[in-house]
Amino acid sequence: MNKIILLNSRPKGTPSLKNFKITEEQKPEPGEGELLLESKYISVDPYLRGRMRDEESYIPPFEVGMPLESMIIAEVIKSNNSNFKKGDFVSGMLQWKEFQISQGKGLNKINKDKAPLSAYLGILGLTGLTAYIALDKIADLKEGETMVVSGAAGAVGSVAGQIGKIKGCKVIGIAGSDEKIEEITDKFGFDSGINYKTTSNMKKALAEKCPNGIDVYYDNVGGEILDAVMQNINDFARIINCGAISLYNKEEMPTGPRVEGILIKKSALMQGFLVRNHVKDFGPAINQLATWLGEGKLEYEETIKKGFENTPQAFLDLFEGKNKGKMIVEV
Repeated sequence: MNKIILLNSRPKGTPSLKNFKITEEQKPEPGEGELLLESKYISVDPYLRGRMRDEESYIPPFEVGMPLESMIIAEVIKSNNSNFKKGDFVSGMLQWKEFQISQGKGLNKINKDKAPLSAYLGILGLTGLTAYIALDKIADLKEGETMVVSGAAGAVGSVAGQIGKIKGCKVIGIAGSDEKIEEITDKFGFDSGINYKTTSNMKKALAEKCPNGIDVYYDNVGGEILDAVMQNINDFARIINCGAISLYNKEEMPTGPRVEGILIKKSALMQGFLVRNHVKDFGPAINQLATWLGEGKLEYEETIKKGFENTPQAFLDLFEGKNKGKMIVEV
């Protein structure tokens, strides 16, 4: 039999295990031109929360009673497709199933000898690409500038901060524990960090850490932290809106400070970023990330939860900050 994970119901507020259902179906067999894939590593990401809402977005919502999907590393178990052979490893947007059929469309072969398989979901996958391409397209980093990263111990934030250091910037990270602050400074090379959970005045804390103001802000959380950063930006600052995890479980959109006046006064740029808009740039970006990784200029962190049935809990853990770096399920 083949285990699958379905969206059992749409969450109201913070998701829970009752929103998921683990069931079984008959293990499939590939037809002409098809592959049988066995899932090895499953990526769980905060953006999946948005797909649980029944509303229009940049990607279709999940359907209740149907399998969820995300980026998955899989092994080709059987192949009736001349483009793939048994034993190949591939990455792609696949369903949360132990085994599944694919026609090969949207799959990318990956080299397990170049990097660990799980790395292709993180540093060499969409999270690494998100950090690299957003900075390349929007930040226009200049040596000596000050860059702030929220969600700094996460999969995207930790890579963004390291790229900032490679580019010669002073980098300040914001994270939710002293342990994470120690990690981003000791392992990832950030100049310093701020624990937002123990900081009562973020505006003041940022001013102290960034006495010359903030030139680039890589935002993964939105909300009140974004509000505090905006009070400290320099003229011609660039703000990348990559994520807003602080808002994902809100049933109504909260009202915060208006940023129009600051953007005008500072001639600043604030731009939303979706990595899927830059597929044509993936090849060069992966090559650069792989080069830096090989040169020892990039480090990465993974939190790996074992067991297919633990995939929903791994997703829920993201909203409690229980991950260091990329959250991955090893099937």
